[in-house]
Amino acid sequence: MIRKANLYGNSNLGVAISVTDNAAIVPSNLSEAMENLIENTLEVSVIKTPIGGSNLAGALAVGNSNGFLVSPFALESEIKTIKERDIQVERIQDRFTALGNIVLANDKGALVNPLLSDKSLEIIENVLDVEVQRGSIARFKITGSVAVATNKGVLVHPSASAEELEFIEDVMKVPADIGTVNKGIRLVGACTIANSKGVIVGSDTTGPELARIEEALGFLEGYE
Repeated sequence: MIRKANLYGNSNLGVAISVTDNAAIVPSNLSEAMENLIENTLEVSVIKTPIGGSNLAGALAVGNSNGFLVSPFALESEIKTIKERDIQVERIQDRFTALGNIVLANDKGALVNPLLSDKSLEIIENVLDVEVQRGSIARFKITGSVAVATNKGVLVHPSASAEELEFIEDVMKVPADIGTVNKGIRLVGACTIANSKGVIVGSDTTGPELARIEEALGFLEGYE
């Protein structure tokens, strides 16, 4: 299922919300209507909590069905809130703190900023239980901002080369294709939240863009 929505007038859904097949970490002040949309479209449990005192969980956390990784600035109370849902969560102690921007992950693999430390990669591998590869997309090291991955497919920045798409498919073990959202926005990871059950994109996303998204992410049921 594909649906269109903005978050308080902002189309950068992927910056504010971190999604896996099991859960969505969302801003504490999320409206009931948006909460219901996320629950119904993505079929997940919604966890209302800031990360490091910020409502930008999509930028500061990333995960898959095995757990979440969060900024080193995440508070104990925030981590407790996530763990209360029986979800594994671990801080990454690295100079790069916006994990949602620099880690692209699904249940089959992870592609991360090439400057992340060996220790960070080890933690990512242990928590997410996937093989991790360093790499960039379209010369961007912010792999989580320029792509969005599910267990069905990957939507990628339109400047990604054929060789990069092949590499992404090898790492994530699902098909990958290029596209845009919100009338040409290329940072598809920053403007999209998706899992294996559904996808939500900004309200300005056009019909042709939606067609590319449903093809790339494997949703053929249509959109609302």
